[in-house]
Amino acid sequence: MDVALENRTQSQRPDLRRKLRAYWALTKPRVIELLLVVTAPTMILAQNGIPSLWLVLATLIGGAMSAGSAGAFNCYIDRDIDRVMKRTKNRPLVTGELSDREALVFAYGLGAASIVWLWLTTNWLAAALSLGAILLYVVFYSLILKRRTAQNIVWGGVAGCMPVLIGWAAVTGDITWPPIILFAIIFLWTPPHYWPLSMKYRDDYKAAGVPMLAVVRGRAQVGLQTILYAWATVACSLLLIPVAGMGLLYTAVALVTGGWFIYETHRLYSHAIRHSEVSPMRVFHGSIAYLTLLFVAVGVDPLLPF
Repeated sequence: MDVALENRTQSQRPDLRRKLRAYWALTKPRVIELLLVVTAPTMILAQNGIPSLWLVLATLIGGAMSAGSAGAFNCYIDRDIDRVMKRTKNRPLVTGELSDREALVFAYGLGAASIVWLWLTTNWLAAALSLGAILLYVVFYSLILKRRTAQNIVWGGVAGCMPVLIGWAAVTGDITWPPIILFAIIFLWTPPHYWPLSMKYRDDYKAAGVPMLAVVRGRAQVGLQTILYAWATVACSLLLIPVAGMGLLYTAVALVTGGWFIYETHRLYSHAIRHSEVSPMRVFHGSIAYLTLLFVAVGVDPLLPF
């Protein structure tokens, strides 16, 4: 009997591991990683030094749960699209590793837990902003904008800007001009980050009936819009210098990485109008490197004496 019980237990472990991996995938962990990258530096800037490590950890945990909830809701809402697109064919609701009900219960539970957690460990403003981020991504972007307009990622990207407000509010209990500028940087950065990805997966989006800019306008227009938003992003990043009193490190990083980011978008556009082979993923990955380096500078600069 003991042998039979042991064998049954061992056979259940792989199933449990698969289930846990499926729930983890439902949260879109790569998106969470990027959101956490911008939260911690914002908290250092808000404190003008190193905040309480417990406060930082609590905020990052709450932010990760909030973003994970929004990602899970999005997977549930877009499960019909995900079945059509090659890029998303391995998501848990497409493969059947999780049922629709399991995903929905998980999304609601994780979202409620994130709000309660932030309320108890930080303050009511951070918790309210977390709720707002979930609603923006789920309702404003996933349910309203995504399938209706080519500007979906522009205005839907507002949800992705919320972590800087949450991080700042967790430290100070209010919102002032520096976090608003950080919010604007991410808002302006989102289109030149995501539109190159939509160029690569244009056929996927077209088959799914999602009116991404690359589907309705073509490569040249995507390239031009990417340039304009990249210039606006870099200009906005320079506003932080006088407003937040940023020093030499941030100034240098903003100028150098910003110039590189703009160059890459011009390169993409040049290839697009010449109808030569384009490398949109080079801009996509480059945009992640740009934002990461910029926010590392946001976090390190206040710790330096110059």
